[in-house]
Amino acid sequence: MKPIKTASREEWLSARKALLEKEKAHTRQKDALSEERRALPWVKIDKSYVFETETGEASLADLFGGKSQLIVYHFMFGPEWTEGCKSCSFWADNFNGLEPHLNGRDIAFVAISRAPIRMLLPFKKRMGWDFHWVSSHSNSFNADFDVSFGSDHKPENPVTYNFKDKTFYPMDEAHGTSVFAKDDAGNIYHTYSTYGRGLDVTNAAYSYIDMVPMGRHEPAEGNPMEWVRHHDAY
Repeated sequence: MKPIKTASREEWLSARKALLEKEKAHTRQKDALSEERRALPWVKIDKSYVFETETGEASLADLFGGKSQLIVYHFMFGPEWTEGCKSCSFWADNFNGLEPHLNGRDIAFVAISRAPIRMLLPFKKRMGWDFHWVSSHSNSFNADFDVSFGSDHKPENPVTYNFKDKTFYPMDEAHGTSVFAKDDAGNIYHTYSTYGRGLDVTNAAYSYIDMVPMGRHEPAEGNPMEWVRHHDAY
């Protein structure tokens, strides 16, 4: 790899300080955006969902585990798939050890996939993950939150994804993150969802990759994440 350009230490320090001011402005803008995100109105969940877990059936309320806030990662793993999505697995490698810290802030965390639990557990063991992962195989949860398009989905079929109607998605499953809250009466509300590049901030590896000279070095066309493998397959 050749240097883009070189400089003296003094020149580098001057350029770095100039960039630091832009980084600080970006951080302030991000804080303001986060405030707006938290101020979004809540939508009450009236539908009952029953999930498959390692220990039996659980409702959406059960997934809160006594907390008042719940983060759901929509993990791409369809019932006809043989293993979980490589990109979702890239994200999931960031999840181990996360839950105790979230619990300390009154937040529960769970990954949800449409594949049955009997398919999720062996893959979870293979990957060495310890986060909570449940199946929505018997309900419409994934479809209701625009991350499952049906086993007969074809790339040319229009779908709703990332808040766009009649868009196109190459696979029958998509990824995303949704947030829920529970009030004192036990009512559950949907407060936020994000998809696509909106998930970048939740991937620590990408944050580090963005710091190095070559950055992500991903192609401008086609699948930019073609390089990603399951961590036991590099």
